[in-house]
Amino acid sequence: MNINLSAVIIDAAELDPESAFWHRLLGGSIAKTATHHFLRTDGFPVFVIQLAPGQVPPKWPDGGSQQMHLDLTTDDLVAADRSALEAGARRLRPTDDVDPVAQKGGRVYASPAGHPFCLRPV
Repeated sequence: MNINLSAVIIDAAELDPESAFWHRLLGGSIAKTATHHFLRTDGFPVFVIQLAPGQVPPKWPDGGSQQMHLDLTTDDLVAADRSALEAGARRLRPTDDVDPVAQKGGRVYASPAGHPFCLRPV
């Protein structure tokens, strides 16, 4: 079983300032849609800034949420699901949102601290 980091998803009430910051910091190139900006940089997973109109800046580390989640890809979704649950993850959606034969969809979890992440087929 292999699990790889494919993307870092960052919520933002305004896409341009957030994607411009990461672009300045990391370089690379940005592809834009109305609701997502995709930053591709050598040596990093894709950074996806997604529009979240009600997003409030986190108050972390003095409390509140970090407002970020990870998308992880795997070549064995069943084994990765089992590993995630055994490690202490909690499912946030039912497992029927994935077609393992067609390798489509993803499973959504929360870490023990409540931080969301997805497992998706390669």
